[in-house]
Amino acid sequence: MSPVRKRGEPPPGVQRDLLTGLTGAAGQWAPASADAPLAARMRPRDLDEFVGQPQVVGPGRPLRRMIERDELPSIVLWGPPGSGKTTLAAIIARRTQRHFARLSAVSSGVADLRQAVADAQERRRVAGLRTLLFIDELHRFNRAQQDAVLPYVEDGTVTLIGATTENPSFYVVAPLLSRARVFRLELLGADDVRAILQRALEDRERGLGGQPIAVDGTALDTLAALAGGDARAALNMLELAVAAAVPDPDGMKQVTRELVEQSAQHPTLLYDREGDAHYDTISAFIKSLRDSSVDGALYWLARMLEAGEDPLFVARRLVILAAEDVGLADPQALLLAVACQQAVHFLGMPEAHLPLSETTIYLARAPKSNSALTAYARAAADVERTRNDAVPLHLRNAVTGLMRGMGYGAGYQYAHEHEGHRPPPSQTHRPPSAEGNRYYEPGALGDEARER
Repeated sequence: MSPVRKRGEPPPGVQRDLLTGLTGAAGQWAPASADAPLAARMRPRDLDEFVGQPQVVGPGRPLRRMIERDELPSIVLWGPPGSGKTTLAAIIARRTQRHFARLSAVSSGVADLRQAVADAQERRRVAGLRTLLFIDELHRFNRAQQDAVLPYVEDGTVTLIGATTENPSFYVVAPLLSRARVFRLELLGADDVRAILQRALEDRERGLGGQPIAVDGTALDTLAALAGGDARAALNMLELAVAAAVPDPDGMKQVTRELVEQSAQHPTLLYDREGDAHYDTISAFIKSLRDSSVDGALYWLARMLEAGEDPLFVARRLVILAAEDVGLADPQALLLAVACQQAVHFLGMPEAHLPLSETTIYLARAPKSNSALTAYARAAADVERTRNDAVPLHLRNAVTGLMRGMGYGAGYQYAHEHEGHRPPPSQTHRPPSAEGNRYYEPGALGDEARER
């Protein structure tokens, strides 16, 4: 009589991953080899080792409860690089005793998806083993590729975990998104990164604990700061600093802050000119300008330029803000913003940061008014309501005798023939159905204050 197997446990001899060739009772990754990078060796094996993301997998949180109860739906993990998306997916597979099949949207296509699904069906038929299909960089799959996996997510052939650095609302098709729960992972805090580094230094099995290494506290703080919330980057920098350290006479490698800074060189900013970071950062820049926060605006300006943003993109946004948010409170703002755009186009980087910085400071300090924006919105609403109303005859231009005979231009009062070069108040300038509605309301600051 065959022994009773636990739920999800494969029968004896069923160990090989039908998709990737990896081995293991449930198809998880084999332990990293001793010569693998430190970040790979220190990958957490269970939730107890997983650092950070308490809002997602902390005690009592919905995702943690679903993992512990083995009631996991398809999910999308959305977060920046190094926040733990791939690690968390592997932990989930291990905790729920599911086969872990991994695809990368960068190098895989529909044929790979179909093969993964066929393997999952066979695995379930032969071994009774469920499959967790992990798709890394899910946002890189096009609509057809995402649609290809949809039926198998719906019928339970696979449980999908998609990992993406981009907003799923824009990059994941609605049918797939409606069948998955989205969990947002954040950049790790400095304390979390420091804890990960400390564990790597102490772990004798997978980390650096068996080596004669002395790392001072300021070096760890520097590593945590330079990593920018990316655990993988922090571990890579630590490994590089240890490799660069010269042993002292006692054979001890001293890792100091200076050595860390030399090894790290210039840290990479988390910024993608076509992704979420691009839109999030320009939003923070514009809102800082609108709120008259000079230092806030300069900070985000520097973040964009140091990460390689197109300076003309920033200049265009300054022109928009000058008209939309400074407006008639300081009409010179638009002139300066346009001059900035021309200067940036003429200079290019790195000197373009000078006019951009000057204009940023000016616009942040300028009095604010959105009267032009709101005035146009009110006028546009009347246009929508009175779209086909005829132009009043006295406002039409009579260029032929026939047009004059039909009353074009009749009764028009020429402004320059009247006092103050203004026509009488009786002269109207809109269709009767729109006449009398006020659009422009002067603001209370700057030049507009004189008009109130």
